[in-house]
Amino acid sequence: MFLRRIIFLLIALSVVLVVAFRAKAASKGPIPAPDADDQLSSASTSQTAVFAGGCFWGTQSVFERVKGVVGTTVGYAGGTAATATYAQVTTETTGHAESVRVVYDSSKITYGTLLRIFFSVAHDPTQVGGQGPDQGPSYRSVIFYLNDDQKRIADAYIAQLTEEHAFRSRITTEVTPLKGFYRAEDYHQDYAYHNPDNPYIMVCDRPKIGALKKQFPDLFEEYTPKR
Repeated sequence: MFLRRIIFLLIALSVVLVVAFRAKAASKGPIPAPDADDQLSSASTSQTAVFAGGCFWGTQSVFERVKGVVGTTVGYAGGTAATATYAQVTTETTGHAESVRVVYDSSKITYGTLLRIFFSVAHDPTQVGGQGPDQGPSYRSVIFYLNDDQKRIADAYIAQLTEEHAFRSRITTEVTPLKGFYRAEDYHQDYAYHNPDNPYIMVCDRPKIGALKKQFPDLFEEYTPKR
């Protein structure tokens, strides 16, 4: 038992160091807001965005704490309905990426602001082939756009961040049309919230929540799942 604890602590420490190094190497500081963005709508309207940025537990734990977001769902995008199960996606042969569907009130937050959070604290958009300890195409960085306006804003923002050298390495995020989003298994929904003491959550996901609160204090809010 003691030996296993020592081994676990060594593994956890190595993951922390890798994540910290990646975060330090990825960006020189808070990234700028997008120059091209929608205006806040005059009336409350629900809009949808879909992002993939590594393990969907952590991505969801960020966006569900953003003011103006009314709901999040973890699932799979990029592949077909026939292969949209966790057991199949983890074979890294389906084309799916672990993704999060974000439903937001466009009178309270814009798509561009969601993108800024996605690039700033939800994941590292410069990593190739995965995120942190999670490697494989199912953990790649993707913006799945639902309409031409989202594509325009996403493409313009990546070009802006590249021109301004916001990151020390090249942004690898894909911008691709959403052909289908498939809800993940129930036990994946709000996983980080229900398992706060899971070592993976403590090392990889809780720091993202802290970064959201620090970098975007006016947008941060505590989260409790709806029953």
